[in-house]
Amino acid sequence: MPPILPPVLPPVPTLARRTLLQGTAALAAAGLTPALLRPSRAAEALISRPIPSSGERLPAMGIGTSRRYEVAVTPEATAPLREAVERFVALGGTVIDTAPSYGTAEDVLGLILGGLREKIFLATKVAARGREAAQAETERSFQRLRTDKIDLIAVHNLIDTEVNLAVLRELKEKGRIRYVGVTVWRDEQFPDLEAVMKRDKLDFVQVNYALDSRTAAERILPLAAERGVAVMVNVPFGRDRLFKAVKDKPLPDFAAEFGCRSWAQFFLKYVLANDAVTCPIPGMAKAAYVEDNLAAATGRLPDAAERRKMEAFIDAV
Repeated sequence: MPPILPPVLPPVPTLARRTLLQGTAALAAAGLTPALLRPSRAAEALISRPIPSSGERLPAMGIGTSRRYEVAVTPEATAPLREAVERFVALGGTVIDTAPSYGTAEDVLGLILGGLREKIFLATKVAARGREAAQAETERSFQRLRTDKIDLIAVHNLIDTEVNLAVLRELKEKGRIRYVGVTVWRDEQFPDLEAVMKRDKLDFVQVNYALDSRTAAERILPLAAERGVAVMVNVPFGRDRLFKAVKDKPLPDFAAEFGCRSWAQFFLKYVLANDAVTCPIPGMAKAAYVEDNLAAATGRLPDAAERRKMEAFIDAV
């Protein structure tokens, strides 16, 4: 039986996303089931994108764990996160990205993925300097994540790239990881990223790209398509810049033409509309956020003319 995706509430002109979702939580606490959480129709299949180096397809929406998954490693503290991940899997999601530098996030995932590990495309990173340190850090990731295989490990922020890539390739040859990559999160890193992409064979890059931060579309995404590299997109909401920019504003009328019912979907559909993007990884620490965000990876995506209208709209606010 296919997973059930509840309808997402239409935009409310005077409420930002967080305020709206706080309201649904209050309804739930009162014993009422808000419309956002009430399943009533079959879900549309999530858009999927291929990993060019293998042809394996991934659902085109993942979870990022920076900040939001840095909690105490206890059943009580992680219960909302477990609920979010379970909902994510039920709706067809698989990709979860983390890193040793995200506080307790790897440990938290190791705890909450019990029984779900085989359904997850698990990605982490390495940011060590020197071969022995890189080997030690990757071993700790296996231990903290409580797994003997990790799908993707990427060099975090291009730190000691060649040494770390060599360690990762050895792990790949041994079958302990399946893919290797590199990550950045600032436009200023793009020249160095381009050099690595042209020099080394990579399976993935992770890069910052958002409706208000579009430089990656000019340089990195075309190069990734040319080189056959999958692209994860971090900070697709611009670290909440976009939500702050549109606070209390209604969605533009044209958003309905490609199925947007929330600002989160508006921002994510813009990112996904670039064919070079494999998977955005917004933070999702609540089941309601999971439902909202995954709906962006269904239905029609904006075409080139609509993307220009989206850019003009956000540039004007």
